[in-house]
Amino acid sequence: MARIAAFAFDIAEAAQIRRIQSLRAIGHDVVSLSFRRANMNRDFRPDWPDLPLGVTRNESYLRRLLDLARATLRGLRGRQILQGTDIWIARNFDLLVLAILLRRLTGRRDVRLVYECLDIHGLFTRDDRVGRTMRWLERRALARTDLLIVSSPGFLREYFLPVQGFRGQTALIENKLWLGTGPDLRPKTARRAEPDRPLRLGWVGSLRCAASLKILAGVAETLGQGIEIAFYGNVHRHAVPDFDAILAQHPNMRHFGPYAYPDDLAGIYGACDLVWAQDLWQRGANSDWLLPNRIYEASYFGCPSMALKGTETGSRVATDGLGFVVDAATPEALIAVLTRLSRDEICAVADGLLQRPETAFRLMPDDLNRALAPVTAPERLYDSNIAAMIRTQNS
Repeated sequence: MARIAAFAFDIAEAAQIRRIQSLRAIGHDVVSLSFRRANMNRDFRPDWPDLPLGVTRNESYLRRLLDLARATLRGLRGRQILQGTDIWIARNFDLLVLAILLRRLTGRRDVRLVYECLDIHGLFTRDDRVGRTMRWLERRALARTDLLIVSSPGFLREYFLPVQGFRGQTALIENKLWLGTGPDLRPKTARRAEPDRPLRLGWVGSLRCAASLKILAGVAETLGQGIEIAFYGNVHRHAVPDFDAILAQHPNMRHFGPYAYPDDLAGIYGACDLVWAQDLWQRGANSDWLLPNRIYEASYFGCPSMALKGTETGSRVATDGLGFVVDAATPEALIAVLTRLSRDEICAVADGLLQRPETAFRLMPDDLNRALAPVTAPERLYDSNIAAMIRTQNS
């Protein structure tokens, strides 16, 4: 097994923790070099070797450049943590640049470098000098990587192949549930929607999409006592600064706060009839291309998702029968679907989800081993290059 250095944008972020835990669970020896952000999980301390790189901020790009320079110095001073590592995984572009700099400055030409792209940041899709510069920098960095991992095929199909012209090795690790070797939390039967109570629509995870909040508030305003909208997770207040004020205006909207992963998921999705799964934060680009963890979590626990037609999320929900799609990103379009659906229709979809194999929604060790094969076993012929498959489909 490999010795991996994980370059983390926030060591306390739940998805980052899950990734490191999953790598350790399949036998890899993992260390990390990590930033920390102040908006979640402040008391978390890793139980693996970690080199802190300092505190960084959301959306503060000039500050992040300074943070990157300081992190390079800290990485050099603490480079003994990298001793013996043979694979470095950088979990966003900032960390990829840091990993490339440290590989050069420490003379570690033998290291295999992995770029795990979770989102296509808005800086890279701008149609101006800033955008062109960022794309050029990313192309230079991509040329120095051994493997590109994405969480959605839409990122390859819409951006890395046509825009960046990337032709290197790629792999897909979707944002599925990671339960490790823990107990099976999946219910055997779906929650029955009771006709004498309001329909409950949940929004679960990182709450950062102002457009979604506006849509859900419009639904709450119009449907009144016929709907309950439940929020679970960390609120990114830099993105939704009016979150508390909006909820205060609507008694049928309630925030239940952060939750424990994965222990609380069964209760959360079991309490919801439907979940709002669509990200609208960066329409026309990243939000149209991504596949959020909500659709896998909700489906695993038998809760239908709602998403927007014409997006990667909406297409997956419609094609795989994971729930229902709305025609437009408006309260009116969502209300039209909610008022049309019967409780029996919702329960039928929920039952169908629970009949699907758990591997459709749960990340398994074989998924990780297969994705990492180009760097853990580069001497073997790797025939699962996702980019090559997409190019073949499009030809």
